[in-house]
Amino acid sequence: MNYENYKQYLSPALAKATDLIMESGKGCYMTDINGDEYLDFVQGIAVNALGHCHPKVVQAVVEQTKKLMNGSFNLVNFPTTLKLAKRLSEVTPGNLNSIFFSNGGAEAIDGALKLAKAYTKRPAIIAFKGSFHGRTLGATTITASNSKYRKYYEPMVGSVYFSTYPSKDLCPKGFDEKQRTEYCLNELDSLFKYVVAPEMVAAIIMEPVQGEGGYVVPTKEFVQGVRDICTKHGILLIFDEIQSGYGRTGKMFAGENFDVVPDIMTVGKAIAGGLPMSAVISTPEIMDEWHAGMHGTTFGGNPVCAAAALAVLEEYKNANILENVNNMGAYLRKKLEVLKEKYSCISDIRGLGLMVAIEFSYGDGTPAGDLFEKVRDKCFKNKLLTLACGVYGNGLRFAAPLNVTEDEIDKGITIIDKVLGEIWKK
Repeated sequence: MNYENYKQYLSPALAKATDLIMESGKGCYMTDINGDEYLDFVQGIAVNALGHCHPKVVQAVVEQTKKLMNGSFNLVNFPTTLKLAKRLSEVTPGNLNSIFFSNGGAEAIDGALKLAKAYTKRPAIIAFKGSFHGRTLGATTITASNSKYRKYYEPMVGSVYFSTYPSKDLCPKGFDEKQRTEYCLNELDSLFKYVVAPEMVAAIIMEPVQGEGGYVVPTKEFVQGVRDICTKHGILLIFDEIQSGYGRTGKMFAGENFDVVPDIMTVGKAIAGGLPMSAVISTPEIMDEWHAGMHGTTFGGNPVCAAAALAVLEEYKNANILENVNNMGAYLRKKLEVLKEKYSCISDIRGLGLMVAIEFSYGDGTPAGDLFEKVRDKCFKNKLLTLACGVYGNGLRFAAPLNVTEDEIDKGITIIDKVLGEIWKK
């Protein structure tokens, strides 16, 4: 089987990073139809929290498919979905324990925006430059990690405004962390003063740690400052935890690193161990304004996906997954620090837990997106799958499974070390 023979039947809109045809996966590895095994540090873009085909997840899926695969959650209830709603409410922060299930991250984002408008009766949304929230029309409207995602789709959803996220790529050159924080909070105030009155804003939506924007970790002061601004003006704070949530940063949800509880939270990717599932989560008070029929879904709350999600949560508890994230995250960062000392093209290491990225730049500080592409291609030839991030495409993000081992990290770092030794000449 050759991908080129089937390419004509697939829309070119979906960008393909490789021509690989994968037949199986186990843990940190995928195997193609030729029997070649690849170390996978992409994991479906942080979807497989427990790696490929975790046996507990597979068992839960198989058992549920033998009983019922779907019946539409808006018609009947399913034991697995009801249990999942309760279990999720037990691990979410604050009073975020009312849940609307959907299928993918972008769909959850659109739902969260609708919920915020329904509750506040206000029209405007504020998002951040550097953000990525998805590719549906609503999610695309609030995405600003690259103009390519918005190209040709204007006009989009109205009354959306952008402020600056405290990334060094987006703030004035030379600003330190404190200056970036102050600058970005002032930018929000300026937006209210000159562009949109705060009493017209339904929600501010943000990734507590930006994903595609470069795995950018803001200061606690910034996130708490945004929370305070929202509280002051009656604006809802939405956390997009689709990539950063579910243990990726070492806390169950990234917002917990900043001691901030949002009013609405979206989760997805890792929730069902590889199956398509997401959710909009809020307080009962806010959800009560989302009356029956104001939002809907055909496949959301699917019993098979819910069974997989229950197995994921059970494994998190039994295998101390969060502890492993913190231990392996520290181990990975230590290994990356060694590479940074060795190769001057690595200009930054950032992230939390196992949401970590390295940034490539040239000596004058110019972002080296072309260098990343060479690294990615050579890693691929050495059977390591990697993924870019960052406004300039010069970041290499690590999205290994949350149960990754030291040995698997070592194998990946060895390949990257070898590749950089071949590419980067001092």
